[in-house]
Amino acid sequence: MVWRSVVINRPARLRREHFALVVEQEQSARVPFEDIAVIVLNHREITLTHPVLSACADYGIGLYSTGDNHQPNGVFVPFLPHSRATRMQRLQLDLDRPTAKRAWARIVQTKIGNQARCMELLAVAGADRLASYARRVRSGDGGNMEAQASAFYFPQVFGRSFHRSQNSWTNAALDYGYAVTRGACARALVAHGMLPSVGLFHSSEQNAFNLADDLIEPYRPVVDLHVAQQRRSIETADDQAPLQPADKAALVGLLNVDVAMPRGQMSVLASIEQAAESLARLFDGGSEQVLELPRLIGLRQHVHEM
Repeated sequence: MVWRSVVINRPARLRREHFALVVEQEQSARVPFEDIAVIVLNHREITLTHPVLSACADYGIGLYSTGDNHQPNGVFVPFLPHSRATRMQRLQLDLDRPTAKRAWARIVQTKIGNQARCMELLAVAGADRLASYARRVRSGDGGNMEAQASAFYFPQVFGRSFHRSQNSWTNAALDYGYAVTRGACARALVAHGMLPSVGLFHSSEQNAFNLADDLIEPYRPVVDLHVAQQRRSIETADDQAPLQPADKAALVGLLNVDVAMPRGQMSVLASIEQAAESLARLFDGGSEQVLELPRLIGLRQHVHEM
């Protein structure tokens, strides 16, 4: 199982040496490709060779670029490595609308349940209200319980004056964590032969990751919990401190946090793989009951057996 996250925050040259990534800086580091889940390029003076890109495709590694604001702005994913990608994509495109709506309701229920659990772990009042929202979700979420839950949830977790449009450390951290998780979702979907652009609910013609935006929803509270806990330790009252390299590394490291799945506890990254696999079963004739989605249990790092 791949599990390492490589975050590069300083000038570097990346090259391939047999079966390993070599990161050349003041001192060179060597990491086997088979151990790497994601690579984040977070500096303008990073160069890499074509064999590194080719290895990322061969090993299913998500390679992230960042923009001038140091937020992830792109992800390189393998090109249809699944042996039966065409069949899977036809099944995906042929999914009937009632099944898609019921599956979306299941995703929304799980997301709101995880938001309630996040509030419980933070000892914030109101988790029972969110739990009631989750119980009221119906096919397609026609009652828009997801939006109602979020409107209540974010001010409770991050303060009454908080809004997602603000320019703040909190929002920068949330955006960074969501982007990394979204890329991991896209990586898993492509690996299982699906088109990440064709969603169950999200359907923007300008969005290449509609299905990834569906799949990420139950995982967002993992990022929320981490950011809320870190926010409490920030010394600036106005929440204007910039994201530091250590902040970004910790956000990428959330892919290695344990969540509960129907088959047991596992890392977020492994959970995303199982969730994507269950989506494939949905497209292949299953009901919404085949979906395997995560339950938030805290921020304990997964222990990998050697």
